[in-house]
Amino acid sequence: MLCQTLGMAARRARSTRLLALVFVSAALAACTAGGPDAAPERSQSPMVNPNPGADAVAVVTDEHVEAAVADVEKSVGEAMDATGTPGIAVAVIHGGDVILAEGFGVRDVESGVPVDADTVFALASVSKSVGSTVVARAIDEGIVAWDTPVAENLDGFTLSDPVAGARVTIADMYAHRSGLYEHAGDELEEIGYDRAAIIKQLRYIPLEPWRAVYHYGNFDITTAAESVARAAGEDWATLSEHLVYEPLGMTSTSSRFSDLEGRDNRALGHIKVDGEWVVTPEQRQPDAQSPAGGVSSNLTDMAIWTKMLLAAGMNDGERFVAESALLPAMSPQMVMGLPSEWGARPGYYGYGWNVGTTVGGLVDVNHSGAFALGTGTIVKMLPGADLGIIVLSNASANGVAEGIANRFMDIAQFGEERRDWLGFFISVFEGLMNEPAGEFDGQEPPTDPEPARDLASYAGKYANEYFGPARVAVEGSGLVLSLGPRGRWPLEHWSGDTFLFRPTGENANPGATSQATFDSATLVLEYFDKHGLGTFTR
Repeated sequence: MLCQTLGMAARRARSTRLLALVFVSAALAACTAGGPDAAPERSQSPMVNPNPGADAVAVVTDEHVEAAVADVEKSVGEAMDATGTPGIAVAVIHGGDVILAEGFGVRDVESGVPVDADTVFALASVSKSVGSTVVARAIDEGIVAWDTPVAENLDGFTLSDPVAGARVTIADMYAHRSGLYEHAGDELEEIGYDRAAIIKQLRYIPLEPWRAVYHYGNFDITTAAESVARAAGEDWATLSEHLVYEPLGMTSTSSRFSDLEGRDNRALGHIKVDGEWVVTPEQRQPDAQSPAGGVSSNLTDMAIWTKMLLAAGMNDGERFVAESALLPAMSPQMVMGLPSEWGARPGYYGYGWNVGTTVGGLVDVNHSGAFALGTGTIVKMLPGADLGIIVLSNASANGVAEGIANRFMDIAQFGEERRDWLGFFISVFEGLMNEPAGEFDGQEPPTDPEPARDLASYAGKYANEYFGPARVAVEGSGLVLSLGPRGRWPLEHWSGDTFLFRPTGENANPGATSQATFDSATLVLEYFDKHGLGTFTR
């Protein structure tokens, strides 16, 4: 009767209080711990459920896992055939062992050198999950706690609401619940600002309600990580080495782009040009957002880390990180958005992790990473089944990593793939990559445009609190717009006082166009005005 009551409470908790879910789940664990099929206990901690999958419909068996592993080569082959992705690497961890670590395809299309288990890839946003382990280790060391305010160790940090700026915690930032809009700060990185400058500029962003809304981003997590590093007296990359990479023996893992660039066995990012995959001319350099997107690693190292996570913080029979520090990161902390369809399940975010439940009833902890300039990655775990898969790829994010990982987990749980995951994720990514950047995307110029004023009348300096000054100059027979340390675009006349510029880089889809609209006192840049911050005053 107690277990039945707790089960009803758990269902209520899923739609009401997230914190309650953690405690109810712990109570449910006590109900199932003594069942006849309970798994051998791996830890003396009362937080660990000896048989967390006891009530699941899906059953991960050795036979199913073997079938899923046997299917990987076919799955990868179909993904490469469908997308042309040059290189993919896959590792599988089950029952404390690495049972697969294999490369497919090539590191880059120019050299044709094959990918192997030691080929280093850029991880993109899987860096958030790796970084959450760094924070957990820092908590173990007594440096910070999840509820430590960011401003406590990051001098000068604040947000547009000074109350939120003073109180927002490491946990808030890692759960994307600070009130900053989605991907806040990314546009500053795109035009060349460094980490310190971007963190400082966050104070100019109007906030949505703090701790009430979820907006995914890079510089909320980066800001929290920077605060942890300051508390430790080290830069983030060095702290990551000292607390995680070196003690785990992750010798090919780094949070610096220069280390990735210097690897001999390195996968280069690729983009499509005229329908063909080519090496990205300028490889993505994410040092500004390193804690959120700048880690590089290989299957060998990532498997060590994933094994440790699946073992609830144990490594080679010894405690590496306390469960009390690690578990919150891998538990539901924030609703990612209310369901848009009747009966749909909500998604949750922990601290640097997506946390959900499979259709078979097993807890699913995962995170993807994606660079438009040439990376697609995922780490996906079913902790209750002691099963994890890592997929790394070197093409502009196209859904292959997610398709391979989800197909694998279907077979591991049910003995077969239950839907066309590759097709589903390819369509999702194609939709994202083809979103228009501006009103005039894909349109032909007007046949009878209004003439522009004298070009010199547009030239000058235009102030903006968030982006910094924009400069417009006459060069030759046209105008050139400069913004930030690196942003520079020719302006093409459209009609009257409206010009076009063509943004490129990580945040701009291929062929993107955007308006630059002048009047006597202002310049509005459509591409930078998604959140009302794109007006520049002469």
